[in-house]
Amino acid sequence: MSTTEMTFSLWGLVIFIAWTISIVALLLIVRIRHLSAGGSPKDFGIQNDESLLWRLYRVQANLVENLPLYIGVVFLLTVRGVSGTAVDWLVVVYIGFRLVHSLIHIAGINPIFRLFSLVIQLVCLVALTVLAIF
Repeated sequence: MSTTEMTFSLWGLVIFIAWTISIVALLLIVRIRHLSAGGSPKDFGIQNDESLLWRLYRVQANLVENLPLYIGVVFLLTVRGVSGTAVDWLVVVYIGFRLVHSLIHIAGINPIFRLFSLVIQLVCLVALTVLAIF
């Protein structure tokens, strides 16, 4: 059985997974506090950008939506044996802006900054995919 070296892209995956788990744990804590304070489970599905509960729910959903895309890119990079400085930097930027995107959403900061972060992430994913293919 051969082992694969932990590359930047694989470490990025570890960070992405750990961040997603952390957000899920935080969401559970906020939900439990909400219910303990007499809140209703029906409140979990009510869209309200002023509510931390709603913002955390959306952050968690967004992470779960984006994780498969990054897993796919990591798979391509790993199977093809693609690595190097360009890949490392793209991974660092992607993961960094993935975390920033979540923090902006949690804090309820102007959504234009989330959009900016998302565009940077998308550019990184496309560039990593191109590097993995060619």
